[in-house]
Amino acid sequence: MRVALGQLPVSSVPSVNLARVEAAVTSAAAQGAQLAVFPEGMQARFSADLRQAAQPLDGPFCADLAQAARRNGVAVVAGVFEPADDGRVFNTTVAFDTDGRLAAAYRKIHLFDALGQRESDSVAPGAEPVIADLGGLRVGFMTCYDLRFPELARTLAADGADLLVLPAGWASGLFKEEHWVTLVRARAIENTIWVAAADQVPDPEEKPTAAPTGIGRSLLVDPMGTVRMDLGSAESVAVGEVDPARTAQVRSVLPCLSNRRDDVFGAPRTGAPRTPVAAG
Repeated sequence: MRVALGQLPVSSVPSVNLARVEAAVTSAAAQGAQLAVFPEGMQARFSADLRQAAQPLDGPFCADLAQAARRNGVAVVAGVFEPADDGRVFNTTVAFDTDGRLAAAYRKIHLFDALGQRESDSVAPGAEPVIADLGGLRVGFMTCYDLRFPELARTLAADGADLLVLPAGWASGLFKEEHWVTLVRARAIENTIWVAAADQVPDPEEKPTAAPTGIGRSLLVDPMGTVRMDLGSAESVAVGEVDPARTAQVRSVLPCLSNRRDDVFGAPRTGAPRTPVAAG
């Protein structure tokens, strides 16, 4: 499968972000991509009023994402915000297949209550790992801060995911870029799995704020931890190849998953749902 990473800035204006995604999907299609992965929170930057920006999964923003996927024949993964019942929002990663069908909706499980930030003040946590079939691959979903919790990646790999996708808005800070690159590679290495991580870049049209934004460095990493693509710090759309044969080759000589000691540590939770999560 040819996978595009869409490393984009995120505006506080949803219509601006939608236009950026649509242009990037067209670019991905022109480069032969079958799947395009975009950052976390593509609907609106975190400094915006997320409650006002949030829409149900059948709302106009997702409908336009679905149309872009269908028009270009490219499956699309992107972060959005949907209303939660308690007045907060869900930080949700959605996936639309090449027919524009909602294939998955993953609500971010681990919220970024760290390093002076309190995501849980405005965002409600999800509770279910999610895997979906996209382009002939089983795709497992993670979002940004989830990267620091290896049990989620292991659960998805143990449940048969071929590829982990990771939309992010990874904020800058001391050692943060080193953590990002190290942890993306670690999740690939320890699970002998492909990882496609798409991060935001700062928006030059927005005023600087204290709210987090991305550092870039979107990565495609293979099951041995080799970085196949690194998009650096600028806005970019680039395409790389995800080859399941490479996964089989690596696992034949490095069978970490089959060598797990479930009798000692317990088996990873499996049975991740393969259908979309209902809107809140």
